[in-house]
Amino acid sequence: MPQGPRPIRVLVVDDEKLIRWSFKETLEPDGYEVLTAETAEEGLTLVEHEGPDVVFLDIRLPGMSGLEALKKLREIDDTCAVIMITAYATVDDAVVAMKQGARDFLKKPFDLNEVRALLARTVEEITLRREVERLQRHRPGPEPAGLSSVIGRSTEILQLLDMGATLARSDTTTVLIEGESGTGKGLLARAIHHASGRTQTPLVEINCTALPENLVESEIMGHERGAFTDAHSTKRGLLELADGGTVVLDEIGEIPLSVQVKLLRCIEEKCFRRVGGLRDLHVDVRIIATTNRDLQQAVREGRFREDLYFRLKVFPLLLPPLRRRRDDIPLLAVHFVEEMNKRLSRSLKGVSQSALQLMREYDWPGNVRELRNVIERGVLLASGDQILPGHLPAELRRTGDEPAPAGQSVSLPRGGVSLSAVEKHLIEEALAAAGGNQVRAARMLKISRDTLRYRMKKFGLA
Repeated sequence: MPQGPRPIRVLVVDDEKLIRWSFKETLEPDGYEVLTAETAEEGLTLVEHEGPDVVFLDIRLPGMSGLEALKKLREIDDTCAVIMITAYATVDDAVVAMKQGARDFLKKPFDLNEVRALLARTVEEITLRREVERLQRHRPGPEPAGLSSVIGRSTEILQLLDMGATLARSDTTTVLIEGESGTGKGLLARAIHHASGRTQTPLVEINCTALPENLVESEIMGHERGAFTDAHSTKRGLLELADGGTVVLDEIGEIPLSVQVKLLRCIEEKCFRRVGGLRDLHVDVRIIATTNRDLQQAVREGRFREDLYFRLKVFPLLLPPLRRRRDDIPLLAVHFVEEMNKRLSRSLKGVSQSALQLMREYDWPGNVRELRNVIERGVLLASGDQILPGHLPAELRRTGDEPAPAGQSVSLPRGGVSLSAVEKHLIEEALAAAGGNQVRAARMLKISRDTLRYRMKKFGLA
């Protein structure tokens, strides 16, 4: 059933009374609010006053045609999804309508289950778009405003946002954000800063991997004139520049041991010395560190100071990889399509269901950063108004039907075995191991999710 502050409102414009009645009888029990109109003129009036979310619009209408109505409808409301109703003889007109902004078309005669499935897909896109708009609301300019810049509705992300909100209320607590490369650790760090009381103060990000080892201390803490050969003048470090604000130490695991001890003192005592300096400088900064390394392992290997590790880990946050938050993929895809539309001057409406399914089944070793790149590629390649499977990289389009690894075999019992029983047992095992997540279970079994659903239905597995 559709979710939201009010039921999804559906308008059906068709001169056939039976079709209007069938839509109403089929969709209202599902929780939709259904409006009907016999003519294009009556339908346009309802669009103007009732604001439907989805419009089913017949191409052949008495008086004004569906194509003419579509053009006027877009002038009234450019946000509602329009699905054209067409007979076989007018499929070409339906294609023209899609070029003019219709989302899809429905051919007569149609099955009402087909209507329900098409509407469900359309509503999913509407819901995702509204969620992205809600998260982006009140975001001033290009700079993200607080935790609303973190896109996601999975359990892991919602829990992370709750902890981020707690951190925002205490703008002095040191934070350590751990996670794989590309998961958005820097974005989360910036979000925490902008959600805190320090939002109007400097935010200085230090990429520890980009600094030459011999210049790390100078860049972070500054240096006095004559401190070393090329120190021709006194230089303020990034800690001084961030006074009153937040310092994000990106990939802190790369900082040399010689600098770690000085950084520890800065965190504990809020003071430090420039390279070559003789006096202490005091700063009020919040430290947020990020890492894609296992710092505990680095401590055991002697590459990272244990006291600094525990000092940073006052409030640890673990950002999960994208493969563990697959429910967020459609939402992120919509967000990135909108971002790329603005950047690349395109007007795509989103990602097709088939392409989205491939995205759900892919493991995303590059995480959210890789997803963003894939969407950028898709927006560039798309000639229509959606990203299709053909616009995705080859690695996303590979099916799960791979050959079994060499040497893998199953022994057949002497008395034989029921193949159906084995198949049912394996499906139950995969679903249990995946916690009921059908996408993960299908991936374990090297089959598509549609195949898994078919076999679940076959064996009566809910």
